[in-house]
Amino acid sequence: MRQSGQILARVLEKLRREARVGMTPKEASAIAAIETEKLAGKPAFKGFEGYPDIICISNNNEVQHSIPNDTPFKKGDIVNFDYGVVVDGMITDAGITVCIGGKPDADAARLLRGTEEALYTAIDMVQDGVRVGDISATIETVLRSYNLGIVRELVGHGVGHELHEEPEIPNYGPAGRGPILRAGMTIAIEPITTLGDHRIFGAHDGWTLLTVDGSRSAQFEHTLLVTQNGCEILTQV
Repeated sequence: MRQSGQILARVLEKLRREARVGMTPKEASAIAAIETEKLAGKPAFKGFEGYPDIICISNNNEVQHSIPNDTPFKKGDIVNFDYGVVVDGMITDAGITVCIGGKPDADAARLLRGTEEALYTAIDMVQDGVRVGDISATIETVLRSYNLGIVRELVGHGVGHELHEEPEIPNYGPAGRGPILRAGMTIAIEPITTLGDHRIFGAHDGWTLLTVDGSRSAQFEHTLLVTQNGCEILTQV
């Protein structure tokens, strides 16, 4: 999983550097495919429950699971790259959200800053013996301080032998409840947020999820190895 995570981190960093105005999601997917193969990894999402591409690329009011298309990125678009890599049967999962073509506007900056801060604040809590509810409550506190909508239907999760394993790790909820994390577990934490209403709906393609009110959305995600006194971020260069 360390090897898988390093490949995944490098692919996401390449996308962060190269995403630009005029690039299409399909072109970004091709970059991810070439880089993953060059680094001797395999995409984890391709064919998962029938998913037709290797990466999810969601733009603005698209929340998650968007299939790469031919619509070029525009300046100011808020784009999420959510990706998974397999090495020797072991999977890691991570995501970043970026502003295309320059600095984000004030609302988009709040969206990106708050969502990423929630991820890293949660990561700081992870260690042997912590309850999932404590992580969820911490994420919720950060996101509410930024006045962000918290998507209910999509949650963090265990990951490793399968893309989605137990336990589920919601981005909201009361502290002191839920499963206890133990050293050696591998999990993915992924705050998923909106600038408005938290409600989402599914598009006709059967995959893309969108905000009900049209507000923009963001996601940041890392795969972590739980240790006795903290955690190791496996999807960080």
